[in-house]
Amino acid sequence: MIALAVFRLAAYVRSHRVYQALLLTLGLLAIVYGNRAPRGAEATVLTDGAVLIIPILAWAARSLLDTEPDRQREMSAIQVGGRGREVAAGLVAAFAACLTFAALGMAWAVLLGMTGTPSSGLLSAAFVMYGLSALTGTALGALTSRVILPSPAISIMVLLLGFMAMLLLSASSFYWLTVPLITWMKAANSGDLLIQFPQLAAISLAWCVAGLTAYAWLRRRA
Repeated sequence: MIALAVFRLAAYVRSHRVYQALLLTLGLLAIVYGNRAPRGAEATVLTDGAVLIIPILAWAARSLLDTEPDRQREMSAIQVGGRGREVAAGLVAAFAACLTFAALGMAWAVLLGMTGTPSSGLLSAAFVMYGLSALTGTALGALTSRVILPSPAISIMVLLLGFMAMLLLSASSFYWLTVPLITWMKAANSGDLLIQFPQLAAISLAWCVAGLTAYAWLRRRA
């Protein structure tokens, strides 16, 4: 399974699809962190970056999963011993790609996006937050990949609409039904990020697990 995940990552790089997500990431980071934020805004800087990078991470996950042709995917399932292992390998590869781009986003935010230095507690929370962003991107990208939505146009629209739905729902009293992106940003702006962190992280993780489970269920015969 690990060998298949590495193979898919290598194919993603060799196909040059990786550069699409890389250029989008660099463009986003250049715009968001065009000026260093003043001291005291470290939580806001880190949280905004973790939220805004999610659609790019979803795009990266979707592109990676779509790199392998359908016939090759079927052969891979046979070679690794079943559909479950093949699905898991794809998700591991997609998460690794998302985690790499998320790490780039966090490094840029810390090194170039702020004037002050974040506290150790905030930095630890940011690691988890960007990890959750990578997991969210993986789930959203997987649910909009070609094997689930064969039409590229519909796939892209659902990806973008899915992210917008997250934003809208997380701005309401039903924020607990999705990854609470707006709630994360509000907590950071009000200085309550670390206080609300356990609850928001648990809600985000629950949605990601539900999304990945739904993908695995949809892939049981595809």
